[in-house]
Amino acid sequence: MEDERIIELFWQREEAAIGEAEGKYGSYCRSIAYHILGSDADAEECLNDTWLHAWQSIPPARPARLRLYLGRIARNLAFDRYQHNTAQKRGGSSLPLVLEELEECLPAPNDVEQQTDLRALTESVGDFLRQQSPRNRRIFVQRYFHAAPVRDIARECGLREGHVSVLLSRMRKQLRTHLEKEGWNDET
Repeated sequence: MEDERIIELFWQREEAAIGEAEGKYGSYCRSIAYHILGSDADAEECLNDTWLHAWQSIPPARPARLRLYLGRIARNLAFDRYQHNTAQKRGGSSLPLVLEELEECLPAPNDVEQQTDLRALTESVGDFLRQQSPRNRRIFVQRYFHAAPVRDIARECGLREGHVSVLLSRMRKQLRTHLEKEGWNDET
């Protein structure tokens, strides 16, 4: 079923919208949640919450790209669940490593003003990604948006793990340089 039709079902408050969305994007959203959480049970709970949040937010939202909209919901819920789990000392995913890798590129939010600049920083990272090749952009997003393991990214792209690791390292260095040119550094 086309995304526009699924969104229309949500707008008409037809419960079939959830089933259609789950059928089309369930494995995608589950993959995002699993990569962040590292637990089938937590990923499944997150997935169920994704459909609830979609039901509650459409309407009034009318997403232009349903896949990205649902993926963002699943990702945010997974991050929330991850924080909850680690607060209770029940981690077990690769998220700390993923965040540590990006930490060297991004300025630390050390005051309220810098935290309010998050939107501009996001736009700057988006500009950087638009300069990358489609393959490199996909690798970067898989690693740092979906928290996918390097092994899975390599398999999906038909590359060796070492090659993917080197690409990610180079892109992090390029991102750091890009952000510094844009005025994003630890002193700002």
